[in-house]
Amino acid sequence: MAIMWLLVTTLPFVFVVLTSLKSQQETFEGAVWDLPKSLDFSNYWSVLTGGFFSYLGNSVFVVSVSICLVLILASMAAYALARMRFRFNKTLFSLIVAGMIVPVHITLVPIYLMTRKLGLYDTPFALIGPYVATSLPVSIFIMTEFMRQIPKELEEAAMLDGCGPIAVFWKIFLPLSGPGLSTVAIYNGIAMWNEFIFAYVLTSDPSNRTLPLAVWDFQGQYASNIPAMLAVVTLTSLPLIVAYAFGQERIVKGMMAGALKG
Repeated sequence: MAIMWLLVTTLPFVFVVLTSLKSQQETFEGAVWDLPKSLDFSNYWSVLTGGFFSYLGNSVFVVSVSICLVLILASMAAYALARMRFRFNKTLFSLIVAGMIVPVHITLVPIYLMTRKLGLYDTPFALIGPYVATSLPVSIFIMTEFMRQIPKELEEAAMLDGCGPIAVFWKIFLPLSGPGLSTVAIYNGIAMWNEFIFAYVLTSDPSNRTLPLAVWDFQGQYASNIPAMLAVVTLTSLPLIVAYAFGQERIVKGMMAGALKG
């Protein structure tokens, strides 16, 4: 069963890589499943020298900053909602969770107008605000449910030692929330890395666009060059595959912890 699952998940990517190593003439003349007669890396060279690293750098910058902001804001909000008693606590939590059902598309126009008014249009910074805002509801929900499972005795012991609410959060709750934070980072990181609609609406210059837009832009440039297009697809998916290969154990543990605690 494991071998079959491995084949199902691996073979499509192998097919894409092998086809991207063919010449354009070889693709038109031979069958789609034929192996390349020789490895032609000219498609990769064309893509890499055609501005690919600009797309990659923008994606890394936008996703990294957005994830850091989401983790900080979601953990602080979750701590207040899960462990502090104040008026309208449940109402506020319900309103935040309700944000998960708001379709992203109805927010495009106001976000576009706001971005232009702030002078952020067509910059990588224009994407950070929408990415953080749309990720917070589900992130706060996951972190709140996770922090509710932390024993109250730890909080009481820290307060007996003289810690205030802020110290309890930084010294007790944040270190113990590692699996929950990993789940939030992985879930949102994949969504942001593949996000298309905000990047398409809020940026126009190729030098400010992210990796999903690379496929769109190169599609226009290599409309009839199938191997070159598949080289773009391979390069855009490679960072996530490499990240998963090196962090597989931590990613699985984080997702399992989130599933059990959430």
